[in-house]
Amino acid sequence: MKRVFDSIEVVPTDEAEASRAMAGGKTVSENYAFAGMHHIFDQHTAAVTNVKFGHDDKTRLACASLDGTLSICQVIPDPANVICMLRGHAAGVTDFVFSLSNDVILSVSLDATARVWDIAAGKCMRVIEDSMAAELLSCVFHPLNNNMFVTGNSKCFVQVLNISTGKGYKGGSSKVTGKVLALAFDSTGHILWTGDDKGSIHSFTIDVNSGKLIKARRITVCEGLPVTCISARSWISREARDPSLLVNCCVNALCLFKIISEDGALQLKKRFPVKQKRSSIRSTFCPLMSFRQGACVISGSEDMCVYFFDVCKESKPCVNKLLGHSAPVLDVCFNCDESLLASCDEQGMVIIWKREGKQIG
Repeated sequence: MKRVFDSIEVVPTDEAEASRAMAGGKTVSENYAFAGMHHIFDQHTAAVTNVKFGHDDKTRLACASLDGTLSICQVIPDPANVICMLRGHAAGVTDFVFSLSNDVILSVSLDATARVWDIAAGKCMRVIEDSMAAELLSCVFHPLNNNMFVTGNSKCFVQVLNISTGKGYKGGSSKVTGKVLALAFDSTGHILWTGDDKGSIHSFTIDVNSGKLIKARRITVCEGLPVTCISARSWISREARDPSLLVNCCVNALCLFKIISEDGALQLKKRFPVKQKRSSIRSTFCPLMSFRQGACVISGSEDMCVYFFDVCKESKPCVNKLLGHSAPVLDVCFNCDESLLASCDEQGMVIIWKREGKQIG
């Protein structure tokens, strides 16, 4: 069956009574009120580039840092603590991702290696060197086959590799216009997007059996300015479906694109104001948005704040702003039930924020 990318609504319609009832009937602003800080982590000695909760996990958080380490943290139950530090990279860690089962982490580094970590043991299982000895800047697992992963490097190449062998797939490498700072798959694993430091997003189709990449589309988001984060989301509810791409770029904007074709073509829907001219800022979709009348996205910012935007509001889309960091906020991530939000900054601080009215634990 062909997939259709022509829904015009990002969220359920005004008549979506069933979905609104499931969400509790609150406004987006009310849903994203916070009660304060739950915990502050400061185990890293340099910028924390990424924070991620495990898939369908509300208790365990991982952090990656330019100090060359990753950390695994337990945020609930109290007291929150650092479970282990993953040491081995010889330079800053630029990106990482959990496997679907949350037992493995894949990380990439400025030391030109990818590492596969056994989380339970706290040890590195495999080191995979970049074939060009280039700094690795981004990584992602294939969503349906975690034996396949993709890296992006500083020599403008995106590469599909086998995690068991550490080898690349034939036809699984392609050059783009700049350093590959961001990678994202659609939920089916059929489309891969890359974002680079020249302001372009490229889409590829990928054959999950052969690992072959076919370059499809290119869109210029901000000519000559880095695209630092890409997140894909296919929203499915009883009322609406709209596959979308959320993009950070160094033009003081967070952009929401609609995916309009089966090979990843994009159409700009919204731009939200976010302070970003130099830092590698990241953003995220809220995990529980699909049943609400409104839908929220979250981004870090160079003005040291965490921003929440309602993608449905035409005027004054910012519905909340969290203050507490003393350096640019680089990444944000909710746990699976949205009871806790993690944010990290350029000084290495990680703040865990507690949602108002949400039971923790």
